[in-house]
Amino acid sequence: MHANTALQAEAHAAATAAAAAHVNIAAYKFITFDNTEEMRPRYQAICAELGLKGTILLTPEGINMFVSGPRSQIDQYLAWVRSDARFADLEVKESYSKEQSHKRMLVKIKSEIITMRMPLIKPEEGRAPFVEAATLKRWLDNGVDDNGQPVVMVDTRNDFEVDVGTFNNTVDYRIKKFTEFPQVIADHKDDFAGKTVVTFCTGGIRCEKAAIHMQNIGYDSVYQLEGGILKYFEEVGGDHYTGDCFVFDYRTALNPKLEPTETVQCFVCRAVVTPRQQLSPEYVYEKSCPACHGKQP
Repeated sequence: MHANTALQAEAHAAATAAAAAHVNIAAYKFITFDNTEEMRPRYQAICAELGLKGTILLTPEGINMFVSGPRSQIDQYLAWVRSDARFADLEVKESYSKEQSHKRMLVKIKSEIITMRMPLIKPEEGRAPFVEAATLKRWLDNGVDDNGQPVVMVDTRNDFEVDVGTFNNTVDYRIKKFTEFPQVIADHKDDFAGKTVVTFCTGGIRCEKAAIHMQNIGYDSVYQLEGGILKYFEEVGGDHYTGDCFVFDYRTALNPKLEPTETVQCFVCRAVVTPRQQLSPEYVYEKSCPACHGKQP
């Protein structure tokens, strides 16, 4: 049964890729990147030349990118990126769409790939243990890890992202920004005694930092989900997950088949608006949604 499911997933992915005009890639790597000012115009130039759109963050601790374009141009771009020895082993997650997932191309210089304000956390110097998608699915099927410990999922994303979809029975602290996570997870350390904790996020960046922090403050058994939710969807589908995955581009959310959904963001307040909420008279395209209706000045 598992083999048949895997073959069906591969066939679906191949059909989706063939029908789509654009490839959307998400990738990051924690590595010393000490010439971001020099490299920014080079990234801008190659993306302009290839007609790519998206967002690339260049930081002293590494790179983070969401880039969209036709298959050939994406392949050329990745070959160029990997020609830099620091990013030769850059791993990429892919999805497909009829349109480019972003409307413009931005290359920014930031101080961190994802803001945590914990400068002693340096994934380049050593990662926390990770669990791959297939192994996590087996753990969740059984309710325990390979050592027989109960498994608890901890969502490291912001509350509005969690509301679009998350793993079943996950721990969600309703954080508004990632900088809140270190303190809240420290405050609840005793809740996880005798349990195996798996942190997760959209693509792996936040949970990679989160898991290191949790190790540093004394968590005994903590893992990060390798590649985040998107890699889990890609490799095993939506088992043990309810809803969709919020993404920071025009698609707003992807289902477990990595297809865009009907979920949107409000043009005015940026709140997530589900298909059901879009039926409300309070939802007026580019004017209001149930979250901000009647609150505009």
